[in-house]
Amino acid sequence: MTERTASASDAITIDSFALDNLPPPEEWPDLDLSHPAYHYPEMLNAAEVFVDRWIAAGQGDRRAIVTPDDTWSYANLSDCVAKLAHVLVDDLGVRPGNRVLLRAANTPMMVASYLAVLRIGAIAVGTMPLLRGRELRVIIERAEISHALCDARLAEALNEARADGSPLRSVGLIGARDGGALAEAMASKPAEFQAFPTRADDVALIAFTSGTTGQPKATAHFQRDLLAICDGFSNQVLKPTPDDLFTGSPPLAFTFGLGGLALFPFRVGAATLLLEQAAPKLLMEAIDRHRPTIVFTAPTAYRAMLAMLGDYDISSLRACVSAGEHLPLPTYEAFEAATGIKIINGIGATEMLHIFISSAYDGIRPGATGRVVPGYQAKVIGEDGEDLPVGEVGRLAVKGPTGCRYLSDARQRNYVRDGWNITGDTFSQDADGYFWYQARNDDMIISSGYNIAGPEVEAALLDHDAVQECAVVGAPDPERGAIVEAHVVLKNGWEGTDALAETLQAHVKATIAPFKYPRRIVFTSALPKTETGKIQRFRLKEAN
Repeated sequence: MTERTASASDAITIDSFALDNLPPPEEWPDLDLSHPAYHYPEMLNAAEVFVDRWIAAGQGDRRAIVTPDDTWSYANLSDCVAKLAHVLVDDLGVRPGNRVLLRAANTPMMVASYLAVLRIGAIAVGTMPLLRGRELRVIIERAEISHALCDARLAEALNEARADGSPLRSVGLIGARDGGALAEAMASKPAEFQAFPTRADDVALIAFTSGTTGQPKATAHFQRDLLAICDGFSNQVLKPTPDDLFTGSPPLAFTFGLGGLALFPFRVGAATLLLEQAAPKLLMEAIDRHRPTIVFTAPTAYRAMLAMLGDYDISSLRACVSAGEHLPLPTYEAFEAATGIKIINGIGATEMLHIFISSAYDGIRPGATGRVVPGYQAKVIGEDGEDLPVGEVGRLAVKGPTGCRYLSDARQRNYVRDGWNITGDTFSQDADGYFWYQARNDDMIISSGYNIAGPEVEAALLDHDAVQECAVVGAPDPERGAIVEAHVVLKNGWEGTDALAETLQAHVKATIAPFKYPRRIVFTSALPKTETGKIQRFRLKEAN
């Protein structure tokens, strides 16, 4: 634990866990802040930039958050953040550097929770509403999370995660609209809270991702990183204005959603339309009713929206952003033909925080992911790390103002090599600097924009009494990009029937997040293996 002086007479004890568990500096990627867009002061609290500056500029009456039932101004948001900050510090005992788990759908209180945690100098750890107790427990233990703010409707799984010896000490229950159990406590708090004096390179966010091993990786991002993604992709490629209204489907717990549905609009004084449920039909209804101008969603959603265009008016949209998986050219062409809108493709990563390659509007080259966002560098490399010439396919390497810093994880040395972030994607680059996506070069399954680690699904299947062995791979799917396909060897006495397949699917849904369940189950008498007993998943993939 360390101490920092917040004022001449005020010394505050800081939890140094995140700082102590950052990788050694020699394992960091090169962080390039030389571009003028990424020049930040030494002391920086991002919550002040996203909210306070608009109040100070006399624009507190501008709308900040819209929901199907309510509208919050920047002044409303500022008051809520200050009151919640007081509750976190005064009532729950949160201190700077503590990790605070956030668990809610896309609601105003989820946004306020992020900002309140930043404001007090703590570290936000967003989690998806679909996660189960087992998955939450790993996150809590991995990041040594001491506090949580949780929507009361989602408390059951969090309670399951609080096993004996859990570091999670206190949980504040929030509601979708009224603050839930915290509402009364917040009502008595002042609507002002002086932001803690964080440094620009203090950890503000820990974002969890999963690799092919299924073991979650915790990526640390700094206060300045939250601004950098706004000053990079958003301001220089997307180019929003204060009059824009953002909306979309990604959860705020995803860095794709946090940026696109909160940080990007707040950076320019715009507003966001938050939807607790944003399936394509519901998203189309919301666009028709509330008239947003910018939407963020996955390629699968744009494909689904095509069939509904005759039923809804989406003419308010001027920009559509796609990420989470590769945007197929037929989807791009069909959407442009039907709406006149060129979908903005992009690639990002939890390790990089948001999109680092993209092109927009007249700069789009159909089928390409795009060019590097200003301030970033990218190249295509071979197996030995050598730069490949134009047109050749290889691994993508990137660096810029943001980058990968796994907390206490040997996999840092796999992701960062010679100062470059190796994203796990296969690309080629043309003579004009456009990058063309080829495939993932690891075993991650990307289905409808969700990253699914096969071994995690395998572990859930193996919990069932009927399963002797199993292997999970991604199978191509025209609607979802890929689906989870499980090859299952049954124990003696069990028969591979359709009914058992449905039972196993239900079992997985009840064990881990439902979107990870195998949509196809193949019963087999044996799995292909090497002489040493290692399952040859590539042979299962080749069968597809």
